[in-house]
Amino acid sequence: MYAAPSPVIPRRPPHPGGRSGGVSGGGPDERPRRARGPAAAPPAANGLDFSGPRGERLRHALAVVQDVCPEFSAVRLLGDNGRCLVLAGMSGRRAVAAKLLLDPGGSDADAFRRDIAVHRGFARHRPPVRVPRLVADDPYRCLLVTEFVPGRPTAGARHPYAPAAGDLRATLSAVTRLGGWQPPAGLFPDVVNYPAWVARYHTLGFLTDRDVSDLTTLLHGLGSRGRHELPRELNHGGALLSDVLMSPAGPVLINWSAAGWYLPGYDLATLWAGLRNAPLTRRQISHSAQAAGPRGRDAFLVNLTLFLTREIRRCEEAVQQAVRQAEAPRQAGAEGGGPSLGEKRRQLLRRLHEDWSLARRAVRAAVGTR
Repeated sequence: MYAAPSPVIPRRPPHPGGRSGGVSGGGPDERPRRARGPAAAPPAANGLDFSGPRGERLRHALAVVQDVCPEFSAVRLLGDNGRCLVLAGMSGRRAVAAKLLLDPGGSDADAFRRDIAVHRGFARHRPPVRVPRLVADDPYRCLLVTEFVPGRPTAGARHPYAPAAGDLRATLSAVTRLGGWQPPAGLFPDVVNYPAWVARYHTLGFLTDRDVSDLTTLLHGLGSRGRHELPRELNHGGALLSDVLMSPAGPVLINWSAAGWYLPGYDLATLWAGLRNAPLTRRQISHSAQAAGPRGRDAFLVNLTLFLTREIRRCEEAVQQAVRQAEAPRQAGAEGGGPSLGEKRRQLLRRLHEDWSLARRAVRAAVGTR
């Protein structure tokens, strides 16, 4: 996995389609510029197809968007996964992207509304990274309208095979800047109860008694006045490359529903976990965590272990679903594409378990140095 041993992860030898969002908010080195005419429109498509079930979703989405933005005219469909629909279009002379959750009373509604709340906060307090600027929203109907950002997705999957080196450098720089930002109090929630997170995965069978003991030891060491006074750092909460849009002006972070206060290094751990095929960047992240001292190293390892555990659980559920989908055609006497997809997910699951074992050894080594 590694080209050389990592100082933070020790004892291991060298080991939905393109998206666009809204015009980014500037970073700290970007000065406001006077607009020179209308914004560039989203690339046009060959019309919108209003036939079938998707057509019904499109008509519903257009009605909601135009109720909030009467001047909105759709140009193209950016995404539709059956639960959430994203449209690019124009609102007057401004290019915008409208994202609508189709079931505002469903299980995804709370996360969507947190995304809206974060964008509202960014409208008052500009972050040190580029984000889509808020145009309009309706939290009750789960609608978010932002300025359109022309660009390309940095990755089309949570665990990309071969991300570009330039994209990795830009993303790592953005994540690091965000972690150093101190927004006003109350702007973001305290997202994770770490002891409860450890206990939950122990109950589900993903962590052994030894794992719980080791992680609890690191958490106690991180606490300044007890286990409930853990250090906190603002993180995106899902800093995978699939949540980064590469615009001509640099990376734009999207999907802020999980943003909030975490142990330091959560975004770096998330990024590390998604970069199995980028050992140099992984080593750079590990060096960065090591340079933060024992507390920075321990926080990174706790974040990495728990995030990998969550990814393993997610991947196991996906494998089980792929198996069920593969069995259905065979029972019907037909052949389907499920087995190949299931095998890819099994390969990913094996790799996640390898990374998790590596993180476990690093945690035990860190406990031994305390």
